[in-house]
Amino acid sequence: MTDLKKLVRVKELVENAESALKVAKQLLADAMGLHEGEKVEADVYKEKAATLTKESSATGKVIEGVFDGQNMVDKKGTVFPVPANYASKSKLIPGDVLKLTVTEEGKFLYKQIGPVERKTIVGPLVYNDGRYQVLANNKAYSVLLASVTYFRAEVGDEVTLIIPMNEDSDWGAIEAVLPKFSETEKGEEEEEVVKKKTSKSKTKKEVNLEDELDI
Repeated sequence: MTDLKKLVRVKELVENAESALKVAKQLLADAMGLHEGEKVEADVYKEKAATLTKESSATGKVIEGVFDGQNMVDKKGTVFPVPANYASKSKLIPGDVLKLTVTEEGKFLYKQIGPVERKTIVGPLVYNDGRYQVLANNKAYSVLLASVTYFRAEVGDEVTLIIPMNEDSDWGAIEAVLPKFSETEKGEEEEEVVKKKTSKSKTKKEVNLEDELDI
């Protein structure tokens, strides 16, 4: 296992542990009638989560919230860290509605239940101020480190990025890494396209000539 993979794995373990601890604190606070936990003040995701439910079920505790690019924010403004590997593989983007189920065994299960409208853009992957970003639409969109490693992307790669259709966001999700072409390959590909177009054009001319000659 490479050093980068080890760091990513350690980061995922830390995030999972933080998520479990914060959820446990929130459940304890609810049971004691307290209101503890990290809050997000005057946040669009908190406002969107205000219409969601937060209730117990027969199988455990169920909490609904909105993904903000890194975490899930519930209607009280409490922040629940979402495992980066899950967010990356599920291609979550800001605005997606999530459901967190805490089972009786103490497992934390996230599920996307309300995906926001999406669109895709293309741009190069860069590394600025300790984070990976994709430059597109005259803006730098942040992406998760786990997403970069999952798709084996490298700085300078052109990637397809998923962002909200109708909402402004500083985060996006990598959908795919575009294949690289050398200058020689690009030239060969363009030449092949020209040949195909020329061939089709000749075929049409031949057909027209046959029609004129009544062959």
